[in-house]
Amino acid sequence: MSRIGDFTARLYRGEVGYDFVGKRKIWYSISVLIAITAIVGLAVRGINESIDFKGGAVFTTPKTSVSVEEAVSDAQDASGKTAVVQKLGNGSLRIQIAEITTKQSDPIKAQLAKDLKVDQNQITADLVGPSWGSTIANKAWTGLVIFLVLVVIYLAIAFEWRMAVAAFVALLHDIVITVGVYALVGFQVSPGTVIGLLTILGYSLYDTVVVFDSLKEQSKGITKQTKYTYSEVANQSINSTLVRSINTTVVALLPVAGLLFIGGGFLGAGDLNDIALSLFVGLAAGAYSSIFIATPLVAELKEREPQMRALRKRVLAKRAKAEQEAAADGPGAQGSGIAPDGPTPAVAGPRDRSSRGGRSSGRRK
Repeated sequence: MSRIGDFTARLYRGEVGYDFVGKRKIWYSISVLIAITAIVGLAVRGINESIDFKGGAVFTTPKTSVSVEEAVSDAQDASGKTAVVQKLGNGSLRIQIAEITTKQSDPIKAQLAKDLKVDQNQITADLVGPSWGSTIANKAWTGLVIFLVLVVIYLAIAFEWRMAVAAFVALLHDIVITVGVYALVGFQVSPGTVIGLLTILGYSLYDTVVVFDSLKEQSKGITKQTKYTYSEVANQSINSTLVRSINTTVVALLPVAGLLFIGGGFLGAGDLNDIALSLFVGLAAGAYSSIFIATPLVAELKEREPQMRALRKRVLAKRAKAEQEAAADGPGAQGSGIAPDGPTPAVAGPRDRSSRGGRSSGRRK
């Protein structure tokens, strides 16, 4: 077995691991800092909505040697409004001018042809009315809200309300970060962006549900044993699915990076930028939230239950007793397997039936 495969197997069995749940305050602080940065960027710069939401016109010119800077100046002079210009891969220009009417588009088109020194008949104009753009925006936000509501209902039924709350917080975390990045970098928000956002929320939810399913399985009958606390079992669930989550995210990010940096950057395909940035940022944020936010939050909520507080007291009392016995017997004594002066285990331990209160007759209590 390769080193990676051996390490993965040891993670799954609980022989090694990292204390994600125990260090949850660090992850919460990092997420709050990122969220504050995103919200400030959103408040200061706002969202650069495409004409699909605000209404306006998109003019596509034939191949021209005019630079983007010159085209922006000419378009703004012709329309009196802010223009967004992109150089496409074939040398043509894509000029977006928001909030102009059909009546205004014809003289603007004629002036652009004159300034850019191209044939007016070779310039195509796609118009979007303001009322239609407003309708699209409302439907996009409505679809997002419906998605979140359905997710919460499903998780509350399939798992429990604490997991539903944690998953909802993680999804909001992903939305805030993605929208904040759009505000900071100035990329346009289009219907493609909304599609990308819904897609990455699905990926994030998938990673979260995988961990929740493992946690649900391992925590069955947890109050019938005195070996591990709920937080330790939750931590084991994260570690046992960690490599799978990382592999899934990396494999998904590779083609998205190609869309963003090659398709959008080198080829100048503006539509690819709209969807690729939301996918790239959202996939990374979703992987982070499923590991560092969702499950630690579930553990924190569960530890507030009376039966889980009582379980923690029993577990800690048993460990303290084992440490006292080991110290009294000397360093060479064979106690319960708990190091005499070691810390509370960060990982829940091997995935056996005894750790979940199964049917094994050798279960220790």
